[in-house]
Amino acid sequence: MDWGTDLWDQYDGIDKHTQSGLDLVDRYVKFVRERTEIEQNYAKQLRNLSKKYLKRGSKEEQECGFTNHQSFQDIVNELNDYAGQRELIAENMMTGICVELTKYLQDLKQERKTYLADAKKAQQNLEISFKQLENTKRRFAKEWGEAEKATQQAEKIENDTNAMKADVEKVKQHAHVKTHTAEECRNDYAAQLQKYNKEQNTFYYTEIPQLFNKLQDMDERRIRCLAEGYSQFAEVEKKVLPIITKCLDGISMAGRNTNGKQDSLRFIEQHKSGFERPAEVDFEDYSQGIKPASSDCLPLLLQWFSPFPPCLPPFPRPSLPRSHTPLSLPPPPNPFPLSKLGHAPLSFCLREFNRSVKPRLATFRALHRPSPAAEDFSHLPPEQRKKRLQSKIDDITKELQKELDQSEALEKMRGVYERNPQMGDPASLEPQITQTSQNVGRLRGQLTKYELWLAEAFRGDDSTNTAVNNNQHCSMSADPSQNIYSEFDEDFDEDVETPIGKATALYTFQGSSQGTVSITEGEQLSVMENDKGDGWMRVLRANGDEGYIPSSYVKF
Repeated sequence: MDWGTDLWDQYDGIDKHTQSGLDLVDRYVKFVRERTEIEQNYAKQLRNLSKKYLKRGSKEEQECGFTNHQSFQDIVNELNDYAGQRELIAENMMTGICVELTKYLQDLKQERKTYLADAKKAQQNLEISFKQLENTKRRFAKEWGEAEKATQQAEKIENDTNAMKADVEKVKQHAHVKTHTAEECRNDYAAQLQKYNKEQNTFYYTEIPQLFNKLQDMDERRIRCLAEGYSQFAEVEKKVLPIITKCLDGISMAGRNTNGKQDSLRFIEQHKSGFERPAEVDFEDYSQGIKPASSDCLPLLLQWFSPFPPCLPPFPRPSLPRSHTPLSLPPPPNPFPLSKLGHAPLSFCLREFNRSVKPRLATFRALHRPSPAAEDFSHLPPEQRKKRLQSKIDDITKELQKELDQSEALEKMRGVYERNPQMGDPASLEPQITQTSQNVGRLRGQLTKYELWLAEAFRGDDSTNTAVNNNQHCSMSADPSQNIYSEFDEDFDEDVETPIGKATALYTFQGSSQGTVSITEGEQLSVMENDKGDGWMRVLRANGDEGYIPSSYVKF
């Protein structure tokens, strides 16, 4: 069964049916396009979400050492990969379904238009042939009627006895002409009828069936292509489903990899100081005339709360080539009268602290400076120092191995150039070889230095712990009410100064006077205090040295 045989008279129905099929393709294309927009928006929102919660900064990078932090970052990364797969689904649907079906739809529309136009043209030709047939038929009927009238008139005159012979001959001649004309019209009508029947037979049995069968083939091809689009709608997602499954499995794995015990052990490793717990405080019986142990620890206490701690000396400005000099503060007088035993009573010391020293803390706060980070990490607790030294040694070892490999490669290349001068000039490698050798020597020196510091850290654990315990014991003996001094510690801790900017040295400066610091051309400096109008500014070098330099010697 086909359209040309069974639907030969259903031109309008075929027209509507094929148009409805094309409209369905267009609707499906719009449907898939809206689906891709949803996928793209979904993927975009997922990427923004991943970007928002992705780790930022060194603190978060350090926190990622814990499994619960790292697992969360793994989930964020897997979600970002999942978003990429949603984008891939949208892209494949757009290119594999929307673009292809849109292009195919245009071809189908043009093909359908051509077939319908050919069918309409054949119908018009058949109608023209039928009109010609009707015209020849009407002419034949007219001429045959006139011929019959002429014949009847000739017979009537011929039977009339009064008619002249000449009139009879004339009437007979006229009847003969009309009869001949009628015969010609009859032959034309018969020929035109035969022609029309042939054209009609061709139209209904050849042209229309062929065109309708072509439209049927076109519609079936449209349906097959649309069916492929339906299947591809699911296949596109099935192709990326294994990767999506891996992303989801990765999220599940992140949950399984979270280990609370491991995080606790890692936290201990990161913050373990290595100090021993303080020893018990001995009982001191003052009723027996024993000299208070607190007076022995008082100098240490005074030293800690003095406005100029020994470990953090103030930086007076150097002699300036101007008329004024920076402000300097005289050393404070001793406010503590000695008792008969030669020591200041503890109660008097505490009163004097609250009365005179504490109000002066705000005045000297600007002169308090944090101790710079030492190159040997001696500012860190023993355990943390050993870890940092070992990490530094590992980094230097890797860098040294890299330089050694580069040096070996340069030596081999120089040997090749010496054996084959046409490949290159051996002298051109000398600067690189020299620089690499210098780097190797520098790194070996640093490696030896850090290894010695690491060995020193392992040897000095016992002595360090003993000293710490003594200092803690002394502090506890000197202060029965611990909270009296804690407020001073908080004042100092809150005033840790940070650099206010960066600068680069334009010239070399030799700091020979007190309070100045030497710098070299091109050195990167941290600005701690801007120029106050006297032509000097205070900077901090990378090695921890701090002091004043001329403001015109640097650029920001």
